[in-house]
Amino acid sequence: MKSKSINKYLVLIIVFFGVLYALISFVNHYYFRTYALDLGAYTNALYDYIHFQWNDSTVFKMVKENLLADHFDLYLMLFSPLSLIFKTYTLLFVQIFFILLGGYGVYRFFMLSEKTSGLALFATLYFYLFFGVYAALSYDYHSNVVAAVTLPWFFYFIKKKDLLRASVVFLFILISKENISLWMAFVSLGLAFEYRKEPQLRNYLLMAFAFSVIYFITVISVVMPWFSNSDAYPHFNYSVLGSNGGAAMLHLIQHPVESFKILFINHTGSVHGNYVKLELHLLVLLSGLPFLLYKPQYLLMLVPIYFQKMFHDNYLMWGIGGQYSIEFAPVLSIGIFLVISEFKNRKLVKFSAILVALAAMFCTLRTMDRTVLFTNKSKIRFYQASHYSRDYGVQKVYQQLSNIPDSAVVSVQSPFLPHLSLRNNIYQFPMIKDAQYIIYSKMEEPYPLDSTLFKQKTASLEKSKQWAVIYKQDGFTILKKQGK
Repeated sequence: MKSKSINKYLVLIIVFFGVLYALISFVNHYYFRTYALDLGAYTNALYDYIHFQWNDSTVFKMVKENLLADHFDLYLMLFSPLSLIFKTYTLLFVQIFFILLGGYGVYRFFMLSEKTSGLALFATLYFYLFFGVYAALSYDYHSNVVAAVTLPWFFYFIKKKDLLRASVVFLFILISKENISLWMAFVSLGLAFEYRKEPQLRNYLLMAFAFSVIYFITVISVVMPWFSNSDAYPHFNYSVLGSNGGAAMLHLIQHPVESFKILFINHTGSVHGNYVKLELHLLVLLSGLPFLLYKPQYLLMLVPIYFQKMFHDNYLMWGIGGQYSIEFAPVLSIGIFLVISEFKNRKLVKFSAILVALAAMFCTLRTMDRTVLFTNKSKIRFYQASHYSRDYGVQKVYQQLSNIPDSAVVSVQSPFLPHLSLRNNIYQFPMIKDAQYIIYSKMEEPYPLDSTLFKQKTASLEKSKQWAVIYKQDGFTILKKQGK
């Protein structure tokens, strides 16, 4: 009777959060709060892959370059057939599905042992409530989210000693994005310590560690440069540590104290970066990080996450927004509740579990209420009417977008681009190239232009004899190239 009851509760939890996540992610997409980067570019890649062709990154680059040079992400190939069913919502659907599946993986992990089974629902709730999940859902799709939330299944199969399935999950996580392999090296090393008294698992995990390191180095130093026009890895943005990965490693070894300080200070000098790191540290601490002091192997798993965030040149990476904190979710949800399960006082176990789950909820609500860095709260506040509306006629925009031929080459402002991205050629405005249609709205942010340049550019186009204004209402404009 007890297991059936728990299963019913689990189903209710999964359904509840599935609906909640859809209200954030799908509603944002419907109301044009998803963008060329990254949903538009990745959805365009789905179109190319399902048509057995490489994606050339021209959604956001003037010169053609294989998308794999930007991020070595093989998920888009795997998920591309789903675009025939779910269209421009495909990657959002995939992301929600894997988050829900990840929570179920947490549940299954804790149900493997009678000692931890009583915490299974609490750990699952914690995972679904963690602030990093909502930040990721509120901002497009990213493959590192899918990889991160798959991690509980790696923990699960390792604990079951099912090394074949563990290897499948391990490889699936690895192919998501090049930096994930470095994270998996630390995860494998932490788990090797966790299972240090079990030679079979320990040796397997040490091999997984070595494989992850080799994979990481090979991809960023050989594979991605091979796809790149510049023969270089494009995302080493850690100038505070040096000019390349080798220099960064040397800096960390030679200047450990100085490097440690960077984890907490605004090293860019930009006033916009003040208190951004502090906010992340506080929320992670409140989410239960101190529990991991009892199992430092789980802290080890978070080392590359802290480093890739806090040493970055862009202060936006340091904070709690976007997809940049999702990797905390699986490590904390499993590590924290494993520590709690070892408390001898059963009342303390239950009290701690409830407290940590409530703390996770509080931290998430805090991110929805106020953050150090400005964020568009209408993207994440699913409980407010502003989330379900825009200050222009959304239905009219959809009607006009539906009139654009599927074969047409288009230049589209960022919020509208994902909705037209299932085509061969599409560019983020103001890139025009060989576009036959140009679509933009003064009601949306002018990115990547500023307001002045946006007004100048659009005014010039509307006056040009090369373009005809075929629709203009409520700030939304469609231009068609003359003679096309």
